[in-house]
Amino acid sequence: MSGQKVALVTGANKGIGRGAAEQLAARGMTVLIGARDARRGEEAAAALRAAGGDVHAVTLDVTDPATVREVARQIEERFGHLDVLINNAGITGSGQVSPQDAHDQVPSTVDVDMVRAVFETNVFGVITVTNALLPLLRRSPAPRIVNVSSHAASLGLNSHPDGPMTALPPSAAYSPSKSALNALTVQYANELRKDGILVNAAAPGFVDTDSNNHTGFLTVAQGAAVLVRLATLGADGPTAGYFGADGPVPW
Repeated sequence: MSGQKVALVTGANKGIGRGAAEQLAARGMTVLIGARDARRGEEAAAALRAAGGDVHAVTLDVTDPATVREVARQIEERFGHLDVLINNAGITGSGQVSPQDAHDQVPSTVDVDMVRAVFETNVFGVITVTNALLPLLRRSPAPRIVNVSSHAASLGLNSHPDGPMTALPPSAAYSPSKSALNALTVQYANELRKDGILVNAAAPGFVDTDSNNHTGFLTVAQGAAVLVRLATLGADGPTAGYFGADGPVPW
């Protein structure tokens, strides 16, 4: 098994995470689907196995360090290393609504507990998972970390008065959590650069998923493609970057 590449995708029982898991499995990787709900994770893994992938479910809640440690232990025991970590698990905070209806995100009236919950998953959860798995990633000849961000994270796009984000209500929770994730991506990339670990942020685009109440116009496969590209970069690939399907996204 030592030659086999192993990938972990968090929040991968559905949506973009599942799409990335499917594409990595199609490239011959062993893929671990992280899911809070063990049954849903197992159903997703079984479906991808039926399509020929070497895919397994692990019970993982990024806000629960005990489950994170347990997954790290399982990977250590079973594979001894990890090649790819895709930090995909995320929440909007507004539940299953279309982004233009997320009025509960408006800064002046936002519930600060909702902001805390979003940061707990989207930012602190990424630190918890990444730090738990770094020892295993360091054993890979070509370790890659992909943090799933969003175009909503872009301060450049958001601050433009006529930009694409002006159609949406301002956000004090989701968008800033993804901006913080981008900042974190750069700091991890800088720390790990000397170790050959490439760390990048991916903006999948407006994908048709539960989290936007299926108002997105890209397919899951289209959205997942940029995650997979960053997860399989060559040694000369970028690090500390923020990329969408068409290339770099403005910070």
